[in-house]
Amino acid sequence: MSGNTFGTLFRVTTWGESHGPGIGAVIDGCPPGLVLNETIIQAFLDRRRPGRSSASTTRREPDTAQILSGIFEGKTTGCPICILIPNQDARSSAYTAISGLFRPGHGDITYQAKYGIRDWRGGGRASARETAARVAAGAVAQTILDTCNIRVTAYTLALGGIVARNINLESIGNNPFCCPDEDAARMMETRIDTVRKSEDSVGGIVEILATGVPAGLGEPVFSKLDADLAGALMGIGAIKGVEIGDGFLAAEKTGSTHNDPITPAGFSTNHAGGILAGISSGADIVIRVAVKPIPSISIPQQTVNIQGQPETIRITGRHDISAIPRINPVCEAMVRIVLADHLLRQKAIS
Repeated sequence: MSGNTFGTLFRVTTWGESHGPGIGAVIDGCPPGLVLNETIIQAFLDRRRPGRSSASTTRREPDTAQILSGIFEGKTTGCPICILIPNQDARSSAYTAISGLFRPGHGDITYQAKYGIRDWRGGGRASARETAARVAAGAVAQTILDTCNIRVTAYTLALGGIVARNINLESIGNNPFCCPDEDAARMMETRIDTVRKSEDSVGGIVEILATGVPAGLGEPVFSKLDADLAGALMGIGAIKGVEIGDGFLAAEKTGSTHNDPITPAGFSTNHAGGILAGISSGADIVIRVAVKPIPSISIPQQTVNIQGQPETIRITGRHDISAIPRINPVCEAMVRIVLADHLLRQKAIS
């Protein structure tokens, strides 16, 4: 299986399956001398850990990070950093009854078509469990971004059709959905409760804001910063769309209303979302992602078995009602990894 490594100078390889002994990441290209320890990484992992909102699975994984290499006396050495996250609460028996069926909305049928074999225990490598390793790698990337005071924050703009209207970023930490509108957050709680009782799931929209990004990151043709960011975020299983700045709204505008006027103090608007011609402009980078509903639902669905015969499947076990808000720190991590990589690439030519 290829495609497990991401990045150019700052390279991240994730490994492991949902119901295997553990998951983890190997990070290569991190500069030496940066402060890093398990406590720092754990703070990032705790935000993704199950059980922090009513939309979360009841699977209780502590997501305890163990650094196996690349750190000496609390600082990076420049050697590959290996991080292990043991799996401690997997219940593979919940999948035995449906091991021969393809779950709608999952990668079961495509993995079978590509490899001729698949790990049916929670989706194996295709499980969202893998994203914990990305969050750990994103914590390492942040140590690089800290040298330039770059900050990345993700928050929930919409969940199950409830949309945040009165945006106040200081409210993100005041509710379990990481929503910048506390009134909307309360409605999201009600919506999630209703959906849970109906044994269904919901999607939503997450916005990611990167501040302090200097102008000049990215390449003008095939390694555009916005293209790499979009690719990184689309590499998260539940994400089905990415837009930067005005995104699809730009299609409805004229040049005079979409262009960002330039003044001696900088850009007076930010319709471009902080990136022009594939290169960061120095303005805040603003990205939104569309998150699909969790495909594991208890409502009976039509499918086929491994022999191609029609079947009805009803998925039981422990699953999120929505990938939001646990996907938010994963989005942050992928943006951090891209920015760290491009920051190192820019320093290499300057």
